[in-house]
Amino acid sequence: MKFSTSLMSALCLAIASGWACAEQVLPAPPELASGYRTGLQPVHASRHMAAAANPLATEAGRAMLRDGGSAIDAAIAMQMVLTLVEPQSSGIGGGAFILYWDGKRVQAFDGREAAPAQVTEQLFLQANGSPMPFRSAQIGGRSVGVPGVLRALKLAHEQHGKLPWQQLFAPAIALARNGFPVSERLHTLVAGDPYIARSPAMARYFLDKNGKPLPVGTRLRNPELAQTFEQIAAHGPQAFYTGEIAGAIVAKVRSHTNAGYLSLQDLEQYTAKEREPVCGTYKAWRVCGMPPPSSGGVTVLQTLGMLEAVQRATPQRDLAALRPLASASPAGLEAPPLAVHLIAEAERLAYADRAQYLADSDYVPVPVKALTDPAYLARRAAQIGEHSMKRARPGQPQGADLALAPDRSPLRVSTSHLSAVDDNGQALAMTTSVEAAFGSHLMVKGFLLNNHLTDFSFIPREHGKPVANRVQPGKRPLSAMAPTLVFSRASGELVASLGSPGGSQIIGYVNKALIGLLDWQLDPQQAAGLPNFGSRNAGTEVEAGLASQSLIRQLAAWGHEVTPMTMTSGMQIIQRSGDGWSGGADPRREGVALGD
Repeated sequence: MKFSTSLMSALCLAIASGWACAEQVLPAPPELASGYRTGLQPVHASRHMAAAANPLATEAGRAMLRDGGSAIDAAIAMQMVLTLVEPQSSGIGGGAFILYWDGKRVQAFDGREAAPAQVTEQLFLQANGSPMPFRSAQIGGRSVGVPGVLRALKLAHEQHGKLPWQQLFAPAIALARNGFPVSERLHTLVAGDPYIARSPAMARYFLDKNGKPLPVGTRLRNPELAQTFEQIAAHGPQAFYTGEIAGAIVAKVRSHTNAGYLSLQDLEQYTAKEREPVCGTYKAWRVCGMPPPSSGGVTVLQTLGMLEAVQRATPQRDLAALRPLASASPAGLEAPPLAVHLIAEAERLAYADRAQYLADSDYVPVPVKALTDPAYLARRAAQIGEHSMKRARPGQPQGADLALAPDRSPLRVSTSHLSAVDDNGQALAMTTSVEAAFGSHLMVKGFLLNNHLTDFSFIPREHGKPVANRVQPGKRPLSAMAPTLVFSRASGELVASLGSPGGSQIIGYVNKALIGLLDWQLDPQQAAGLPNFGSRNAGTEVEAGLASQSLIRQLAAWGHEVTPMTMTSGMQIIQRSGDGWSGGADPRREGVALGD
């Protein structure tokens, strides 16, 4: 969904108030807004903590921690419950990126979906060579990649799990059988999706006999998903990737009018991968994120590296001194204009590099070290001036493949994030997704299948040059997911675990939260609730309803093309606090942090 022409015209009429409008209309967030909760306070714990996008999922994670489970045990329990209670965002039919801290080292587990072996570069091109409309590509089997989240969770559990695999499914199985109340957010997402009525399985599950969304509070049962969970709990992920469940998945994908290419062999051969995390420094901290095929780790580190270079060169631009300002909005605070300007300009440069160079590193040589090299970032940061550069061009890091064309495809990722810290100090940051809201709208065995192949560039080549993120068999599409772990450079202690959903805006949400936690010393709840802002190298975005007129006027005066828009983040943060932990959840969604 995009801003309508009339809405954009109305926004542009606000020039008298100092607004300036971007020429390119940006895609709306992948999930509808469902309000902004006020009055939230950080949650404190001394032993362990879990944080997820739904209270039922968080409670399942805390239950595992109370039983002596590890952070990965809690994450598995939370993911299974999220599959049931937050099906629009994540589930076993999708993929995930996991960062894990075992007290000695950081590991990155890649459970990103993979393209089926039979796809070609022309997957999303029409007969005339033009790219398909997004919805035409999303709905149906064409967009379904090989789900990876279960394989990734199992790989991490084999190394760090303490509780039996089967035990971790118990909360989700009970909820699926006994039912759970439809939340206001789930109701809002169902009501706003016209494609649910066209999917018989989804309509039977999410709509009443009159075709209306189930009212808030309705007890929703999913016995078919309970059976699926019981098979996976008893026999491991193999029960999903082979046999009856795999056969049902392939049949659903291939029988749709917009059929896809997923095969039984694709499912059976999928493997999760352990990759080297991307780590760098920002002032007194060490920040670690996911490597490609996620762009999150690299792009966040690029942004922080450029901001640090700017602050070294010009002390009056030190973000630590640019404290948040009081705001009349429900958030109560907002970032000052100069901070928004600097962060947005750094993000503009980072997103330009992202579109040019980042993709699945198993298929494309990605110069990760060169892209995050401090000297390179200092040269990039020198372009940040007093006025907005509006549109940044990619840089030329050492060893970069200059024969690639930039990817101009906007990402629309429907996602969830969860974090956990256990009694032994092991910690996890995991971002998990089915792509657009309700994924491909194919429901099988009680869960939804992803549409993650639409994260590839629809246009594989431009002017004879290949796009790094083009569709290829077995390849994993580029992602913006940015699960992040932060450490003290002095002590090596874990400082925070955080991440957010939000499509290609995820990187900006994580940047905002990191600056809030580290530079502005906000508590986790304040950092999560701070109004969103940023740039994806196409205008400067501020959060409609939370951004003040004075901020918008000042940015416009500095040459920013400002687009007020809904920015539906879903941040979960766990931060070290004294001898224990402090947690915060994004007020834009229904998540909570819980601990003991």
